[in-house]
Order: sequence, then structure tokens, then C-alpha cells
Amino acid sequence: MLRASCRQEPRFGRIIGVGGYRPQRVVDNGEICRSIDSSEEWIETRSGIRRRHFATREETHAVMGAAAAEKAIAAAGLDPLDIGCVIVATTTNLVSLPSVAVDVAHRVGARRAGAFDLNAACAGFCYAVGTASAMIRAGEADHVLVVGAERLTDLVDPTDRQIAFLLADGAGAAVIGPSEEPGIGPVVWGADGDQLEAVVMTRSWGDYRHDVAGPPPVMRMDGRRVFRWAVDEMANTAREAMSAAGVTADDLAAFIPHQANMRITEVLAKELALPAHVVVADDIVTTGNTSSASIPLAMEHMLTSGQAASGDLALLIGFGAGLTYAAQVVRLP
Repeated sequence: MLRASCRQEPRFGRIIGVGGYRPQRVVDNGEICRSIDSSEEWIETRSGIRRRHFATREETHAVMGAAAAEKAIAAAGLDPLDIGCVIVATTTNLVSLPSVAVDVAHRVGARRAGAFDLNAACAGFCYAVGTASAMIRAGEADHVLVVGAERLTDLVDPTDRQIAFLLADGAGAAVIGPSEEPGIGPVVWGADGDQLEAVVMTRSWGDYRHDVAGPPPVMRMDGRRVFRWAVDEMANTAREAMSAAGVTADDLAAFIPHQANMRITEVLAKELALPAHVVVADDIVTTGNTSSASIPLAMEHMLTSGQAASGDLALLIGFGAGLTYAAQVVRLP
């Protein structure tokens, strides 16, 4: 008979440390307007973005992810050898193998950790946090490192007026550890396959390999379609996550949605009727849309700037290509 790996005493998961990495190169709206037919005012009005960060060739997924991870591990007060598993959420890694997670684990010294990548687009961080929490509750790991690392500029046509001004690069990380009290609410997630064509690649890398004369694959997005879907569907998902966690909007101190577009964030905050005391993340203004990295980067910014405090309850929600989505209520580290 197999011995169960689950521990006898009940335990829960909680975020115990966060960290972030923003590439050195800062790109303002004026520079973006050199490639697209737009104006700085139009970009800021449409998205809330004033500037963002672009990675250099040397700032790979693993380099950025490891830098963010080291900060999160230090904030958690752990040794890298304490990490039992590394999950990297990414949708932009152009190398099929080895995984980014293995590289990150190696760079930070988490030599005993299992490691794997997870692709759920901009919902990836929430997916990974839910997975990490379940692993801890099951006794499969004591500490799980979750990283969101993206180089969206590798997949963007700089002349595409729909998305060139939105997307950027960066990495955010969180360490999930055990807790006697619930620190991560149940994840409410899903994938709306009816919206498969809302965010797509222009072609596969396989096609590109056999047609080297053609253009490389890039992302295309139907911005209006994504906007309508997000404001119509995500408020209900957020309410389900709060209900599953047994809290109401009045119990929240922070709302940290995927930093997709400030207009979407503002509409969701209004739809949820968030009280005035709930601080709404606005990291997109200076960081842009970094897909799976956006929530941990926004969380780190809120904590370091004093907008939110340790122990506060925060509602997280991510949504992206697929269209995938996930939300949960967490207690901030």
C-alpha cells in the first residue's frame, strides 16, 4: 500500500515574499510614436501608459526571472535550498527546451527544486499561485517559487498600432510558503475558447522554419474584442473569487488586476463597486503590460511604495490569450 504524501495536520499556502525586475531601458511614448501613427496623448488616454521597459539581448527570461526570484527569496527570509519547486509562467519564451524554470532554479541555487514552465498567457501568475498553493496544502512542497517572466517585445511588430504601445518586458516573483491560516483563497479559473482568435500569432514557428524568406511570427490582438470581453466577464469572475474566499469588497485593501490597460482596470473597479479605501494597482503607467509578470510587479510596487501593507487582503485577477482567466484573494506578504 502506498503511503500518502499529504501531512496529517491541515495547512494552507501564503505569499511570504515578492520581488521584481524591470529592464534597464526605459521607453517613453514619444519613442513609441516614432514607429506608429499616434501621439503621446492618444497612447496615455487610451491605455494609461506613459513609459515602459524593453529588455536588451542580455536580459533573457532566465536572467530577469532569477533577479526577481532572488529578491523574493530574500524577502521571504529563505535559503534557495529551501525551495521545493519553481514554476515559471511565461508565454514568450522562444526556446522550447530546456525550460526557463530549470534555468531560473539553477541561477538562484534552488538545486533541490523541481521546475517547470506554465503557459496561461496573462493569467499565468494567478494559475501558478493557485497551483503552488495546492502543492503546499497537499504536502508536495514546503516552499514554491512562482515567477512571471516575459519578453513581449520579441513577439511584437513595432509598427502595429493595436499593441506596440501596450506591451513591454519584465519579471516578477513570489515565494509561496505554508501557513496555519488561509493566505490564498481558492482560485477561480477558466478558458473561453470562443475567444481563441482575440489574441493570436500570425503564424507558427514551424511554418517560419520552412519559409525563411517570410516574416517571423508576431502577435496580433483584436483590442476592442478583448476590452469588451474583459469588462463583460471579469467582474463576475472577481466576485466568484471573493465569494470562494468568504470575503466582500469591504474586506479588501487592494485590487491588483493584470495590468492590461488602465481603462479596463477602471471599469472593473467601478463594476465591483470597490470602496474608496481599496487601493487599485496602476503599475501599468510606468511599466506597461508585461503579461504574466504584471501582477507580481504591481504587487511589489504597491508594497515598496507603501500603497499596501503586509497582511492586507488583495484581489488578484489575470486574463489573456485563449482567452484564459483566473482570480483569487490573497493576503499580502
